Amino acid sequence: MRLLNKDLRLQDVTLMYLTVLATVVVLLVASYQAPTVHSRPTLAYHIPLDPSGQLELSWNISYPTQEVYLELKVKELHHGILLGMSDRGEPTNADLVLLWDDGHKSYFGDAWSDNEGRVVLDAQQDYQLLETHQSTEGFFLLFKRPFSTCDPHDYIIEEGTVHIIYAMLERPILSLHELNISRLQPGVQRVLLLRPDTPSPALPRDIRTLEVLAPDVIIPTQETTYWCHIYQLPPNMPKNHIVMYESVITPGNEAIVHHIEVFECSPQMDTVPQYSGSCDSKMKPRKLNYCRHVLAAWAMAAEPFYYPADAGLPLGGEGSSRFLRLEVHYHNPLLISGRRDSSGIRLWYTPSLRRFDAGIMELGLVYTPVMAIPPRQRSFQLTGYCTAKCTQTALPVGGIHIFASQLHTHLAGLGVRTVLVRGGREVDVVQEDKHFSTHYQVLNQGDALITKCMYNTEDRNKVTVGGFGIMEEMCVNYVHYYPRTQLELCKSHVDTDYLQKYFSLINRFQGRESCSCPQTTVEEQFSSLSWDGFSGEVLNSLYLTSPISMHCNQSTAELFPGEWEKQEIPVVMAELQRAPYPCELSRRASSQNDNPTEVRSDGSV
Repeated sequence: MRLLNKDLRLQDVTLMYLTVLATVVVLLVASYQAPTVHSRPTLAYHIPLDPSGQLELSWNISYPTQEVYLELKVKELHHGILLGMSDRGEPTNADLVLLWDDGHKSYFGDAWSDNEGRVVLDAQQDYQLLETHQSTEGFFLLFKRPFSTCDPHDYIIEEGTVHIIYAMLERPILSLHELNISRLQPGVQRVLLLRPDTPSPALPRDIRTLEVLAPDVIIPTQETTYWCHIYQLPPNMPKNHIVMYESVITPGNEAIVHHIEVFECSPQMDTVPQYSGSCDSKMKPRKLNYCRHVLAAWAMAAEPFYYPADAGLPLGGEGSSRFLRLEVHYHNPLLISGRRDSSGIRLWYTPSLRRFDAGIMELGLVYTPVMAIPPRQRSFQLTGYCTAKCTQTALPVGGIHIFASQLHTHLAGLGVRTVLVRGGREVDVVQEDKHFSTHYQVLNQGDALITKCMYNTEDRNKVTVGGFGIMEEMCVNYVHYYPRTQLELCKSHVDTDYLQKYFSLINRFQGRESCSCPQTTVEEQFSSLSWDGFSGEVLNSLYLTSPISMHCNQSTAELFPGEWEKQEIPVVMAELQRAPYPCELSRRASSQNDNPTEVRSDGSV
C-alpha cells in the first residue's frame, strides 16, 4: 500500500517507544493521534535535500524553548522517509527520525543507528510529531525536538554545520531490526540549522542593485566544479556602500548551486584578463589569484546578509578595483548534463554613505604549503594566530566592532573555531562551527584572535598542503567589522627554519639524507617523507610549540612596520566553558532531589 495517501487518517500514524522491564526489552506500538497545531509555526528557512528536488526541508527555531521545528516535504511518498543527523554525514552512529509502514499501518518514531548502520528504536522518544497532511504538492510531515536531549544516542543541534542524512523507504518495513541504513545509500546535505535571532535593519530609500552572475554556464557533468568569472564594474563608479547582499539562484538549480563568493581584485592591477571557466583549469590566468578580497559570500540555505544600520562596505571610488571575480561551486552528484546556470550574488548598495566604512579582515593561516596535514588522519588541528602585537600596532585606540564572520576551509575541513583572547584568557567566541555569537564583539588594541581548524584526511594517501587549490587546504575566517582600518590580513604560519629542522629530524629517523637545497620545494620535502604515527605526531608538536611568522598586512598587501618573524605563540591560560543545556539543568535539579524523604513517626514527611 502507499503510505499516508489521501484515504489514510492521522490516527493511523503511531508513535513507537521502548520500555525496559527487568531484563526484558518490550516493544510497544501505541496508536498516536497527531495533535492539532492551533498556532502553526512559521517556517522561515528552506533547503532542497536531494539533487532531483524530491525532498525539501523547512524549519524554524525557538530560542526561548531551545527547540527546532522541522517539516519534510516529499513529492512522492512510497513506504516511508528517514531523516538523520551525524557528525560527518555517516549512516552509522546517527540520530534518526522515521516515518514508515508495515503494509497495513504507519508509524513515526525516534531511532538511532549502530556502528554497522542497523536501526534501533530509541528508548527515549524526543521527536514530537505535530502534523501530517497531503496536498497537490506532496506529503508534509511536521515535528519538533529540543536542541539537546541529554540522550547519548541523540545528536546535539548547535550553531554551525549540521550533516543531514536522508533516504526514501521503497518497501514495507515489518520490523525496524531488518532496516540497515548503510544498504539504503542515504544522501547527505549540509546545512546551518540554527540562525542568529536578530531583526534585519531597514534598507534606505535610494537603494540600488548590482547583480554579479554566471554567464549562462553549462554546468559540467561532474560531481564538483568551481567556476570562475571576471566581472567589470561600470567605469568611474563613485564610492557607494553595500548594505545588503543575497543569492540569485537559477530556478531548478537550487540543489546544485552549493556556494557562491564574490572577490574584489587587487587595486594595483590596471587590467585583469577576461575569463570564464573552471577555477582549477591550467588555462586560468595567474592574475585571478590576486582577486582575493571578499565582498560577499553565500552558502546553500543562507539568508540575505545585512550590514548594521550605521555601516556599509565600500564599492567603487578611489582605491578600489573595477574588477570582481565570481566563484560558483556546483555540486552535481547525479551528473546531470546540459543544465544551464546564471546564478550569482545581488549586491544592494546606496550612494548615501553611512557613518562607518565596514571592513573585512582575514584571520587564520597564510596560504602556504608550510602548513600541512599528514595523510590518513582522523583529526588533525592547524592553528592560525592574530597576535596582540599586530592588533596593538594596527588597530585604532577605540578598537573595532566585529559584527559577523564567515569560516572557510576546503574539502578536508571538519570544523573551525575563532576565539578572542584578552590577557591570556578566552573572553568570547567570535565564531565556531558549533557556536555562533549573535552579539557584537569589541576587538581592542593588544587583544589576540586564535583560529583553530580541524581536518580529516583518512581517505588521502598523500600529504595535504596549504594553498588555493581545492585539494589543498585553507583555514580562514573572514571577519566583518567597523570602522574600517588598514589591517586587512592578520594571519600566521610556522617559522620555516623550524620546519627545516623537522625535515632533518624525520629524514634522519627514516634513514635518509636531508636536502634543503634551494631547488627543493616544501611540497617536495613533505611528499618525500614516509608518513607514520611518529612523523605525524612530531609535525603536530612542531605546529603547537614552534615560533610563528606573522603576516600583519595593510590593505596594500605590505606588512605594518615591525619585526614579525620568530614570534612566540600566544599563551591561553583559561578557555571558555559551554553553558549547560536545559536538559542538563533539569537533571542536576533532579539529582539534588534524589535524597530519601524522611517519614516521621506520625506519618508526616
